[in-house]
Amino acid sequence: MNKSIYSTYLMLFLILASQILLNAQVYEFTSQTDNTILQHRIFKDSNYFIETVFVVNPPQFKFTRGGFYTESANRIEVIFEFNSNIESDGLKKQTYSQDTNWEMVSKEKLPLEGKWLMGGRVTDTGEQRRDLSRSRKTMKMLFKGYFQWTAFNTETFAFFGSGGGRYLAGEEKYEETIEYFSRDNSRVGQKLSFSYDQKGKDWYHNGLSSKGKPLHEIWTSRD
Repeated sequence: MNKSIYSTYLMLFLILASQILLNAQVYEFTSQTDNTILQHRIFKDSNYFIETVFVVNPPQFKFTRGGFYTESANRIEVIFEFNSNIESDGLKKQTYSQDTNWEMVSKEKLPLEGKWLMGGRVTDTGEQRRDLSRSRKTMKMLFKGYFQWTAFNTETFAFFGSGGGRYLAGEEKYEETIEYFSRDNSRVGQKLSFSYDQKGKDWYHNGLSSKGKPLHEIWTSRD
């Protein structure tokens, strides 16, 4: 192969590889309103985008919204599956520009990375599975040390709650540190430890909830 052609192919491959990596990251930036510093956290993988806004001190959840997106140049067109502020802003889609003030905060890759749907629970009588095609969903996104779960309805845009923060995973142990929680700001800072087992597309999640109640959940990978 001609050396110049090979160099061109190599450059194109490196550009494509870098774009794939950039499409799977967590970003943060801050804004200010009424003398309050707002923390914006962006989850962005190859096809899904979430923006969550919260106050660090004192802890206060503001809003979250997310959905599948398309991207052209520096414009990100998001069609929302959920928007916790839908009743006040009415937004079902939005265009974002990936600004230079977005700081990439992603850490090293960890087990369990990806999008997961609540697929059911393990009870004394066995597994109780959910229909994942229904509009009522609970989704958890884990990426490079950060997590967020959100409960929503894709048809009615009803919002049932969300929480997120940082996580660690390894050797069948999983730990979350809550940094925002729409249902109870007092839960911020709480650490939750679980055991886990991944079987194919299923992640079995066993431990205590933020209220101290036993749970044994089944999360299924969302393609």
